Amino acid sequence: MDDLAGFLRTRRSRVDPATAGIPVDSRRRVAGLRREEVAHLSGVSVDYYVRLEQGRATQPSEQVLDALARVLGLDRTERDHLHRLARQPRLRTRTPSGRVRPELLRMLDLVADAPALIMGHRLDVLAGNRLAGLLYGRPDATGLNIARHLFLEEGEHGLYAGWETCTLDVVGHLRLAAGKYPDDPRLTSLIGELAMGSERFRRLWARADVRARTHGHKAYRHPLVGLLELHQENFALPDGSGAELLVLTAPPGSPSEDGLRLLAGLDAADGTARERADARTAE
Repeated sequence: MDDLAGFLRTRRSRVDPATAGIPVDSRRRVAGLRREEVAHLSGVSVDYYVRLEQGRATQPSEQVLDALARVLGLDRTERDHLHRLARQPRLRTRTPSGRVRPELLRMLDLVADAPALIMGHRLDVLAGNRLAGLLYGRPDATGLNIARHLFLEEGEHGLYAGWETCTLDVVGHLRLAAGKYPDDPRLTSLIGELAMGSERFRRLWARADVRARTHGHKAYRHPLVGLLELHQENFALPDGSGAELLVLTAPPGSPSEDGLRLLAGLDAADGTARERADARTAE
């Protein structure tokens, strides 16, 4: 599903030769660095580097991987991904079960003023509080897959106001997951489904970017309460499950805080709250 050879090829094509100290003239037709240039700059033989990119060399040393990461200008997330891909023939990570402890479910219920959910490595919502369900327009967000929702259900003009940025984050996350859990058939199936159904997903997947997002801005166009500009914090659960707790908050005194408060008051039987929501959206 993801391999060291492919990752090296995509990273090499993105390095500006000038930043690596290589003279460039108008006759150069190669995007990024040549294989022999990467080999020279990282201190390995050209033959060995070629075998790495062809998938014929296994178990490169930590020193070689660090040198390649330096030459290719990898950030910390990409460097960790590189090392993980290189270890795959020797080390397989057990796929998490996806079960959520009852204590975590009770904790989610205590979060009343912000959407909060627990998300697995495939971007499945394993559990969510009531406000998370209302944000996604369903009684319960549990069972929703964020990647499928983003690419195949909502699209560019749906719930996600920052759709293009969200797609980058989601594909980068799935790339990381593919490196961590290469033997997960459900993840393989999900990636295949997304590739079949979304041209943008196919293009982004081919770039082999990896992303690990821990916090950031998220904006939603909610059909009942309008624009919600929220701050997302991701907390990795300490049980080694690969799952994260996500909490979405609004700045105090902001229109988005009012929107969340209004959203929290919505209920199928609460006509007054729906009338207020319709009036706010029409403003």
